[in-house]
Amino acid sequence: MFAEERRDKIFELIKDGKAVAVNELCDIFNVSSSTIRRDLQQLEDSGLINRTHGGAVVAEGRKFEPSFIEKEKEHPNAKKKIAKQALELIEDGDTIILDAGTTTTELARLLEELSDLTIVTNATNIALELSTSKHQIILTGGILKKKTLAMVGPIAELNLRNLNPDKVFLGANGITLSDGLTTPDLVEANTKKAMLERAKEVIILADHSKFGETAFVKIAEIKDIDTIITDRDLNRETLKKFKDNVEIILA
Repeated sequence: MFAEERRDKIFELIKDGKAVAVNELCDIFNVSSSTIRRDLQQLEDSGLINRTHGGAVVAEGRKFEPSFIEKEKEHPNAKKKIAKQALELIEDGDTIILDAGTTTTELARLLEELSDLTIVTNATNIALELSTSKHQIILTGGILKKKTLAMVGPIAELNLRNLNPDKVFLGANGITLSDGLTTPDLVEANTKKAMLERAKEVIILADHSKFGETAFVKIAEIKDIDTIITDRDLNRETLKKFKDNVEIILA
C-alpha cells in the first residue's frame, strides 16, 4: 500500500469524529508504530487531525466532502443546464478529460450526441455510463474513493502526465478570486492538478453555490482556468468580479 493511500484510509477512519489509537492503526495496516506516528504527524501538519496521547482525533472545524449520492441532490437542474452548455464546446475528434463529479456525469450522459471522442476519466461511474458508447474510453487507474467514485493518487497522476488532451472538464468544491479552485481532499487535489496541467483548455463546471466557498486544498489559481460554466443564479456582483478575470459562460 502506498503511504498516501494509507494516510487517506487513516483519515477516513478518524474523520467521523472517533478517536483512534496508534496500536489499533498498527494492527489494521500491519505497519510499525513509528510508521503510524509519521502518518499522523503528516495528517496533523496538513490540518486534518489533532494528535492525542496515543492516537488522534479529527481537527475541529474541518469541512468534509459529501458523497456522490449527496451531491446529486444538490442543484440538479442547474447541473443539467451547465452540462448542456459544456457540450457545445466539444467537437468530434476531441480528446477530453472528464473529472469525477455530478456535473461531469451529466455531461457524460449527453456525449452520445457526438460520434468520435477519446474520453479520459478518473470516474468509475462515468466509465460505466459511457461503456456502450461509440467513443474510446480511457480510465486513469488509481486508488478508488468509494464515497465519490473517483480514482485518485500517484498511479492516476502518472498516467495523466503521459497524455496531451485538448480539453479538461473539471469540478471543484470552492471557487474564489483569492483562493482559486479548491477541494477538501489532499490526494484528489493532486489528481485534479495533473488533469489541469496537461490539457490545452481548462473548463470548470460549477453551479453558483460553489462561488465564494473555499475548501481545504488549492487546485489552481483563477488565472490557470480558461472558462467557467455556471448557472444563472450566480449573483450579479460575483459575476462581474469574475468576468474581469476569466471567461464566464452562463447556462
